[in-house]
Amino acid sequence: MSDVAIAKLQAPVRKINLRRPDVMEAVQAQVMSHYRSNLVDRIRAHSQVRSTDGLLTIKLAKEFGFCYGVERAIDLAYAARKVFPDQPIYILGEIIHNPEVNDQIRAMGIKSISGKEKNADVEDLKEGDVVIIPAFGTELATRARLEQKGCVFVDTTCGDVMSVWKRVRQYSRDQVTSIIHGKAWHEETKATSSQTGSGHYLVVLTLSETDYVCDYILNGGSKQEFLSRFNGAHSEGFDPELHLKAIGVANQTTMLRGETEEVQRRLKKAMSDKYGEANVNQHFRFFDTICGATQDRQDALVKLLNEPLNFLLVIGGYNSSNTAHLAEMGESKLPTYFIKNAAKIISDREIVHYNLHRHEETTTLDWLPSGKITVGITAGASCPNNLIEDTIRRLFDLRNATIHEENVPSE
Repeated sequence: MSDVAIAKLQAPVRKINLRRPDVMEAVQAQVMSHYRSNLVDRIRAHSQVRSTDGLLTIKLAKEFGFCYGVERAIDLAYAARKVFPDQPIYILGEIIHNPEVNDQIRAMGIKSISGKEKNADVEDLKEGDVVIIPAFGTELATRARLEQKGCVFVDTTCGDVMSVWKRVRQYSRDQVTSIIHGKAWHEETKATSSQTGSGHYLVVLTLSETDYVCDYILNGGSKQEFLSRFNGAHSEGFDPELHLKAIGVANQTTMLRGETEEVQRRLKKAMSDKYGEANVNQHFRFFDTICGATQDRQDALVKLLNEPLNFLLVIGGYNSSNTAHLAEMGESKLPTYFIKNAAKIISDREIVHYNLHRHEETTTLDWLPSGKITVGITAGASCPNNLIEDTIRRLFDLRNATIHEENVPSE
């Protein structure tokens, strides 16, 4: 898509004022009834809860669950249904990466235009139809197609994501190739890639891929092999011999900060070695675009993992990037079980959890130790508190234990 076309898409479109006090008061009451947990709210101040017999202690990370961007996206989706109670409403895929939340959106009669739960086509839409853009944003070509139809947008794109877009658009204007640390197939990264317009981009996921790019910058290589290795992860017409001379690093906002920083460090060193330290700023740029809420949850988990724990439970959608990174962090320290809800805790002998390496659910037996234990719990930014409460109560039920009310002050 040309830069002119991008500029047109950034111009004002038909707007709806969904955040009116009368609307939001009703919406927030509905959202709280669906997703809030009084128990988790009460525990949060103390960061832990224990059983009356002292044999079970559950410690929560200081930061977990819904972030502001997720809350805003859900509020706007609910508000759209409130303002348009009888009108067809469509959404571009999942509002966030949490199955329970997305089930609730579908239960309100909001139809999905893309994704695994797709039940409508762009061709079904007509002028004036309401389309929700998820928190991840959407590709410019998709938005342009819907604008041409005269659709009305409810844009829930996260502000942190739009900050990344601003960076890659600037890179493109300056004829700098965007190196995006992220997952090329992820909705957010696809949306970010589209923001480069007539400029170029390359998506790298791992440090191994980063090293491959660095080696090409320094030593050259087979262009066809390069393009084959990054098939589906680069802009149309990308030429590594031409488009790696000036690069700027950006990222999917939910990546691990330390890994993104290492990506930029290695690329900066390669450009410095290639062009000289004095000239590196002419060939390399970097801006910190990690989501603040993502970082807060990662920092909180680091602190939790420094405490004595028997194991860690990570709660959230399996396709949630920020949640998966929390599970990765846990796995590096102690037994970690990544579950999407309490129903995955089958019994005190059996738990079904997501295997990050095989990308599928797996079953672990004899997972819950006997005797005195301390369990760590955290949750991704798209996980509602009611699912965290369900998990806490499930653990207490399995141990035939009662919550020590002195640790859970009444409201």
